[in-house]
Amino acid sequence: MFKNHPKGLLAAALSNMGERFGYYIMNAVLVLFLCSKFGLGEAASGTIYSFFYSGIYLLALVGGYIADRTQNYKATIKSGLIVMATGYAILSIPILATEGNTTWLLALTCVALFMIAFGNGLFKGNLQAIVGQMYDNFEAEAAKKGPEALAIAKSKRDSGFQIFYVFINVGGLIAPFVAPLLREWWLNSNGMAYNAQLPALCHEYIGAAAQMAPEALENLKQLLVAAGGNIADMAASCQQYLQFFNEGIHYSFIASVVAMLISLVIFVFSQKMFPTPAKKAKVASVEYTPEEKAAAAKEIKQRLYALFAVLGVVIFFWFSFHQNGMSLSFFARDFVDSSAVAPEIWQAINPFFVITLTPVIMAIFAALANRGKEISTPRKIAIGMFITGLAFLFLAIYSLIVGYPSADAFKMMPIAEQTAAKAHWWVLIVVYFFLTVAELFISPLGLSFVSKVAPKHLLGLCQGLWLGATALGNLMLWVGPLMYNAWPIWQCWTVFLIICLISMGVMLGMVKWLERVTQ
Repeated sequence: MFKNHPKGLLAAALSNMGERFGYYIMNAVLVLFLCSKFGLGEAASGTIYSFFYSGIYLLALVGGYIADRTQNYKATIKSGLIVMATGYAILSIPILATEGNTTWLLALTCVALFMIAFGNGLFKGNLQAIVGQMYDNFEAEAAKKGPEALAIAKSKRDSGFQIFYVFINVGGLIAPFVAPLLREWWLNSNGMAYNAQLPALCHEYIGAAAQMAPEALENLKQLLVAAGGNIADMAASCQQYLQFFNEGIHYSFIASVVAMLISLVIFVFSQKMFPTPAKKAKVASVEYTPEEKAAAAKEIKQRLYALFAVLGVVIFFWFSFHQNGMSLSFFARDFVDSSAVAPEIWQAINPFFVITLTPVIMAIFAALANRGKEISTPRKIAIGMFITGLAFLFLAIYSLIVGYPSADAFKMMPIAEQTAAKAHWWVLIVVYFFLTVAELFISPLGLSFVSKVAPKHLLGLCQGLWLGATALGNLMLWVGPLMYNAWPIWQCWTVFLIICLISMGVMLGMVKWLERVTQ
């Protein structure tokens, strides 16, 4: 797989696995954790989630600027891993949220989330810039051997980023299993059983038992008895369940700390294999004549226009795709039978499909290229938007046929009716299959596109811009839970379908221009 690719590619991917591990831990548990620990509603927890995931990508601009300004990409990357590990270490402290400490404890949690986001900003875009630099150097060496060797080298860039994407997702495949296993082990050790609906009902009872709707109170009693609680003292039993439930999640953040440290060790021992952009930038700056600089300025402007055009489209991909940690996580909790599989574990489907489907998609792309029918990167991104739309089309049709109401209305139904109406696990498998195929058409190839069009002295910043577009998409994620709770959920999924189809149309309208710019 790594034959005819830069030798540092595997080491770079392995260095990124720890970050992916932590990312998927957070993707799997964050909104559910905020709800279960602090009793926040979906809208409030969704807002924090949106700002956190927006910060992860927006702060990549800061990380890219720092690395470009100092020309010390490697030190910036190592600092990012250390800052992330510190943030996860703070989250791993199991303090029970009570009426007296919720304010400062939630503030501390947000500080830890900021540290994780800032560390990610220092790390992620700059490591991707180094991978792009590897292929710049790889192509430069090939150019010395002639046009044919250069053409072969250039054809390796897209597949190289796909390989990179596969290996970093190994960490993402493992992570979603960690939190549920630790939480259920801790609950079982204390004589209790896991139930996804109990934390919200427990918080509602502790906060305002007298105002609790009779239907919700009856649901709480049934679930508490099934989970091993004592309904003779409901308040104490609810408090105890919340304590053990959330302590198990806190322990999963310790695993993220370990993953960050492993990535740091891999990066430190492999850093000699990675290119140093500072040296390349210095050589390039003395080779330009005034005439060449004037010509290059026009080309750079066109390339930046192309970059921003693509970024404008992928904002809406990430807005739709990253519902996997928001409204789709709530859907897995509320509408899917979790008696055998915890809602968080469904987050492992995405990295599993990334790992298994990437070789298939790479083989298809290679076969088309061998036949002279190679699909350009901009066209692949347009196809990816269409496939994303298929995921939401399927979910909208399924939800409409079953007749699901809004999430708020569904949770007020008797437990027996909810259980009978819940979807089977295959529904999420189908949704994540489409989303992952779409991701493979957009995310690694988008990184490749950025590395092609980015001015060489702005590699880190341009990779940061790609992540900044992701940030803007994430900043709108909170809209998903609002629709999910207020409307029949087929209408929520239809909104995402429409957004994806419009984005695809815009991308197709720009394809020929983008193909000219990237030639």
